[in-house]
Amino acid sequence: MPDIIHLLPDAIANQIAAGEVIQRPASAAKELLENAIDAGESSVQLIIKDAGKALIQVVDNGCGMSPTDARLSFERHATSKISSADDLFCIRTMGFRGEALASMAAIAQVELRTRKAEDDTGTLILVEGSEVKRQEVYATAPGTSFSVKNLFYNTPARRNFLKSNTVETRHIIEEFQRVALAYPDVEFTLHHNGMEVFHLHSGNLRRRIVSVFGNIYNERLVPVEEHTDVLGIRGFIGKPEAARKTRGEQYFFVNNRYIRSPYLHHAIQQAYRDLVPDQSHPMYVIFFDIDPARIDVNVHPTKQEIKFEDERLVYAYLMSAVKRSLGKYSITPTIDFDVERSFEGFGKGPVPANLKQPGGKEVFTLTAGQGMGAAAKPRVNTWLDLLQTESPAGTITIASRMPPEPGTATGGRQLLDTESDTRPYQLHQSYIFTTIKDGMVIIDQQAAHERILYERYRRALAGSRHMSQKTLFPQTIRLATADAELLRQLLPEVNALGFDIQEFGRHDFVVHGLPPEMEGQGEQEAIEGLLEQYKLHGHDIDDGKRDKVARAMAVQMAIKQGRALDEKEMRSLIDELFACEDFYQAPNGNLTFVRYTMQELERLFQKPGT
Repeated sequence: MPDIIHLLPDAIANQIAAGEVIQRPASAAKELLENAIDAGESSVQLIIKDAGKALIQVVDNGCGMSPTDARLSFERHATSKISSADDLFCIRTMGFRGEALASMAAIAQVELRTRKAEDDTGTLILVEGSEVKRQEVYATAPGTSFSVKNLFYNTPARRNFLKSNTVETRHIIEEFQRVALAYPDVEFTLHHNGMEVFHLHSGNLRRRIVSVFGNIYNERLVPVEEHTDVLGIRGFIGKPEAARKTRGEQYFFVNNRYIRSPYLHHAIQQAYRDLVPDQSHPMYVIFFDIDPARIDVNVHPTKQEIKFEDERLVYAYLMSAVKRSLGKYSITPTIDFDVERSFEGFGKGPVPANLKQPGGKEVFTLTAGQGMGAAAKPRVNTWLDLLQTESPAGTITIASRMPPEPGTATGGRQLLDTESDTRPYQLHQSYIFTTIKDGMVIIDQQAAHERILYERYRRALAGSRHMSQKTLFPQTIRLATADAELLRQLLPEVNALGFDIQEFGRHDFVVHGLPPEMEGQGEQEAIEGLLEQYKLHGHDIDDGKRDKVARAMAVQMAIKQGRALDEKEMRSLIDELFACEDFYQAPNGNLTFVRYTMQELERLFQKPGT
């Protein structure tokens, strides 16, 4: 029987390795940026076209390469960073595995131009599908330029799995920001389709953070610094009010290498406990300086996971350092040990005027000045107060100011089939109970409202433009670079939902109008909130961009759990829900209601076994 085991050709082996190392255009950008950092440059340019699918180019003014080194750099496991197994335990460079360039050359058309400063001429190398097509002497500036063109051109299945240009651009920007934050003393620029997205001048870490995330962060940063015999901790954390629902502004660097660590993230979450809302994430940029012998960076091809010699000790030092900084800058709340805070303020305090009825009863009213996005939190002393509440004059319902589309309500209304005098009730200001002919339904008020708004906004994006409320004076807002790029791509859809926004520079936009339901919100708050929801809900989902924007807007504007509703508002919510095309589930797939028939209710009260 002939032998069946054989060595794979280098081209195939490189394509297999590329599956781990180069997963998307952002992966290639990351590897090239890290190579540029290792070259000891003072300036790095990243140039991309079509979200990196057509071109990823990194240009640096570093040490450059000789003709021999340039040719050898495309071989598997060829590296200048280590020469023995012992070197794995003292790594301080970004790269060391020698896989990235070989992987890129296997799945793209790569052009390398490089020259050492002391040489008169440089080298040009063209590689395609792991095959060197051309190598010659070339006149070029000192430093190195890598161009990766037509990524995955010979692996169409992998190319088909790439997301939209919006998503892939966001991933490239994330990788760019990580490298730029790690090296604030290096000048970085990013161009996309001929437009400058970032131009980050060299400076200190605080200046780099503000340049990346926007001037608004200059007042939100709190320094962190801790030095021990085991490690050093330095960087900045955000004030509690800067916490967001989405992850994305959380960065750990170990010896200037970006890492992911849910375990250490939990340490920071614990330090912020009781300071930020649930499911919110504080902003932080934290650097650990540690002896390379105490960590293992050779865990994963992406080099974003490492192992610590004593992770629990790092956890304890980090949490202590963050708590100390929060306390030092008077951010943590003071504690009065003479007061039992569990009962402080219970049933006390003034009631806002818009939460009072004539006669003094507390109710929740949604006035035209508040808008649906207002975060009012009424206090109801007893359940009887809530049940006896009547809707005051001047109240508007949660329901749309636009009537539901005709012809879509019959299925839901047949299912509901409720008597007109049936009164709904609210449980824990989150769920609505109402009876139907053969039992009862329990409605999740937030999920139901998200479904109502989602269908309304989808209709607006399909052609029936949503109403817009013009502002008295146009307002100029400034966004972080990544958010500005995202809004620029979503601008046609956002304006169709009732916004009136125009570009006004690289980071600035002029707001001329907002949707009527956002009346009372600040322009900056409204737009940042919409972008936040877009990133949080469905940004990587393969639905159309319009559906993603409609989903984000619906989630932002929907009433939330914990919000009291009067009878009129509950009835409107029920009517509109069962007039929807798909009244069974919210846009995220969660159920909007559950139904119990009389038979099911009777079984709940039967003795077990009968």
